[in-house]
Formats: sequence, structure tokens, C-alpha cells
Amino acid sequence: MMICILNYKYYQSDMESLNNEVTKQGIRITKVLSAPLALVWDAWTKAEQIADWWGPDGFTNTIHTMEVMPEGEWRLTMHGPDGKTYPNRSKFLEIIHHEKIVFEHFNPNYIATIIFTSEGDQTLIDWSMVFETHQLFETVVKVFKADEGLYQNVEKLENYLKRTV
Repeated sequence: MMICILNYKYYQSDMESLNNEVTKQGIRITKVLSAPLALVWDAWTKAEQIADWWGPDGFTNTIHTMEVMPEGEWRLTMHGPDGKTYPNRSKFLEIIHHEKIVFEHFNPNYIATIIFTSEGDQTLIDWSMVFETHQLFETVVKVFKADEGLYQNVEKLENYLKRTV
């Protein structure tokens, strides 16, 4: 698994059109998952499945709305191991079946892009999160450990897929 800090300035519709800037504003992780593309896609796009693995270690989820289509809303509440609840709201910007999911998350504001590539019985995911500002990026990494959370999220997805394959 690879995780790196991105030097993205702003988001446009595909990975090649992201502009580089000196300031760091994003996180990117890639991982080959031991599951075929169709199963990985379902884990990402079916509310009852994503509820089982989404979030860092110790978190559980209640999915309120998940309309996986452009302009569709995704609302969930994450329940932390500390007993606190964290409401989340996102809007799907781009959905290309079995290829790409792009959503805009609000508070903190970032654009997430997940690219899926079939590799036979395995699937490569390339997941990036580009934050609205450099300051916001620094805050979510330093205070909320977003980089560690993303890593844990991918590990939880991998474990979920192992249980379902």
C-alpha cells in the first residue's frame, strides 16, 4: 500500500488535470485489494455494505441517505469509539460505473476521487482527498490524523472484502 501527501492545487474532473502547487493540500493512497472489481464496487456503492467498513478504526456508521449518482446526496453519522457522533454530508459529483467515484465532502471541505482498476481477481484502488485550503489540510492531518484515518479506512475495506469473498 502506498500513501503520500499530494501537492494538488484544485480539483478538476480527472486525475491528470490536477494542478500542482508548492503547498500540500491532499492525501493519496493506492492499494491492490484481493477481490474482483464488482465486489469492490458494491462495497463502495451499497449503503448496507459501506456502513460495515467506512471510517477509521473503532468507528461505526448509520447511513441516512446514499444516492450514488451525479448530484446525489450521501448523509451518514459516524459513531466514534469515544461515544461522540459525527454527522457527515457529501454530494456525488461523478460516477462512472466500475471505474470512478468522485464526491465533495462538506465540513471539512474536500474532494475525494476513487479510481477502480480491475486486475483479474484483484482490484487496484487509487483514492485521493484534496482539501479546500492548505490550512484545512494541515488541520485535518495534525489534529484529526486524516492520513492515518484514510489508511485505516482502506484496511477496514480490505478486511470487509476478505469476509465477503
